Amino acid sequence: MHHDVIDLRRFYYQRALGRVVQRILRDRMTSFWAPAGVTGMTVAGYGFAAPLLRPYLAPARRVTALMPGPQGVMAWPTGAPNHSVLCDENAWPLDTGSVDRLVMLHGLETSDHPAALLAEARRVLGPGGRALVMVPNRAGLWAQTDATPFGFGRSYTRGQLDAQARGAGLVIERGVAALYIPPSNRRFWLKSAQMWERTGSRIAQALVAGVLIVELSKQVHAPTGPETRITVPGPLDVLEGIVRPAAQPPVGAGRRRGRAGGGA
Repeated sequence: MHHDVIDLRRFYYQRALGRVVQRILRDRMTSFWAPAGVTGMTVAGYGFAAPLLRPYLAPARRVTALMPGPQGVMAWPTGAPNHSVLCDENAWPLDTGSVDRLVMLHGLETSDHPAALLAEARRVLGPGGRALVMVPNRAGLWAQTDATPFGFGRSYTRGQLDAQARGAGLVIERGVAALYIPPSNRRFWLKSAQMWERTGSRIAQALVAGVLIVELSKQVHAPTGPETRITVPGPLDVLEGIVRPAAQPPVGAGRRRGRAGGGA
C-alpha cells in the first residue's frame, strides 16, 4: 500500500501533529548530520523526505527530493526553484556514487520491492556516503493506527531492519528511536512532545517509540581474483638505487703502513 502525496502534504504541513512529527524527526536527523557538516555535499531524500531536507538547502551543493511514482510528486520547496523529482523506486535519476547523504522517510515500508530499493540506495551512495532510514516501529503505537502515515505499509523491528540493510550490502553504523508521544492531536501531548522525546530516549529506548532510525554506510569489498596482484617490495629492493658507501680501511691501518715504510 502506497501513500498519496496529497495526504502526506496535508499531514506534515497542515496538521498540528504532523508539524510536531516533522520537527522531532528533523531534530533527530540534524543530530546525525549537522547542516554545517554537509557543506558542498550532494543530499537526496526518497519517499516523502522533503519536510526534513530544508536545513540542507543552503549549505549543500545539491538537494534532491525523490518521490516514487505510485505516491505522486509535489513541487518543493514552496516559493523557490523546484528540487523534487518523480521516479521509479528501483531506478533513480542519479549517477552511481553521486550522493553523500541520503534520507529515506515513508519509502521503505511501502515499497513493493524493499531489497531492490535498498540496492538502489547503495548504488547512488558515494565513498564515505551515509543513508538515514526511518521506518515505523512494529512495537510502537504509531504502527497500530492508520490515522497517521506511520500506520501504512509494513512496520519493522530493529532486527528486521538491520537484516534488510545487511542483505543489501549496507553497514549499520548506529541507530536511535523517535516519537515517544502517542499519535494524538491533544494539546497536552503536542506541547510536551520534546520532553517525552528526551525522557523516552533515555529510559524506554525503542520499546514504545513510533519510529526506528538507522544510519547506514556502503560496504565495499576489497578486490579479489586471479587478476588481482599485490606487489610487496623486498627489503633489498627498497635500498636499490642508493649508492653504497665506499669501504673504509680499518682504524690504525695507515699508521702501521707508515711505520713499516719508514724502517725500510
